[in-house]
Amino acid sequence: MPENSNCSSAGSCDRESCEGCKGNSGGGIAKEPMNAASKIKKVIGVVSGKGGVGKSFVTSSFAAAMKKAGYKVGILDADVTGPSIPKMFGVHGQVCGSEDGMIPMESKDGIKIISVNLLLEDEEAPVIWRGPVIAGVVKQFWNETVWGDIDYLFVDMPPGTGDVPLTVFQSLPVDGIVIVTSPQELVQMIVKKACNMAEMMHVPVLGVVENFSYLKCPDCGKEISIFGESRVEEAAAKFSLPVFGKIPIDPVYSELADAGRFFEAENPYLERGVEALKKL
Repeated sequence: MPENSNCSSAGSCDRESCEGCKGNSGGGIAKEPMNAASKIKKVIGVVSGKGGVGKSFVTSSFAAAMKKAGYKVGILDADVTGPSIPKMFGVHGQVCGSEDGMIPMESKDGIKIISVNLLLEDEEAPVIWRGPVIAGVVKQFWNETVWGDIDYLFVDMPPGTGDVPLTVFQSLPVDGIVIVTSPQELVQMIVKKACNMAEMMHVPVLGVVENFSYLKCPDCGKEISIFGESRVEEAAAKFSLPVFGKIPIDPVYSELADAGRFFEAENPYLERGVEALKKL
């Protein structure tokens, strides 16, 4: 284990390599300053130890729910190489700038969004950038975006424990993270990876969400466990975490996302998580 677990190289360096490292300041790493024209009360990261479990879906579900509850909400799309948030909310085009910074675009219901797709001339163009460049863009999304007054800023992170999650944890004042997983054998490994990283970065884990939990038969109502029996309670209990919800497969969600109307989505399966966020 490295001397400074807050270092961006944590896990890959040793005592000798940590000596003299700029990340080894002896105290907490200074956060990036918030944009001067912004006032953000809570920052919530949505993470997973692997891809394909629906982090963007869960991020969007929480954002839509909190907006419906009367809060001012924003989404920072930190999944730079695989951005999907703008399309889900029907937001297209390029952001405008002002003397204070970039002006985030808004969904029809008023959720503020910043994403690399809103910086490109062609939103379908691939983002072929190296890690340090991507990490720099995420910092810019934080300190060069005029968020204004925001009660909850949700950060949709890419999978794993690479440059972007490290940048978010080190640079943004994250109040807590939500771990997203699926009902498979490797669920405990996914949760453990995310929990270990959060612990190293001194970020609280708020709870766990299981996506793709089951499919409800439209005829008889039987719940079919397509990806295997749920193990999220077992995994969450092992780390003393609450389960924020178990979300079934529902084509309605896909239809709303494809149509750019995800702000209309109702997700009662996340009610426990929404109530927990309100109490932060």
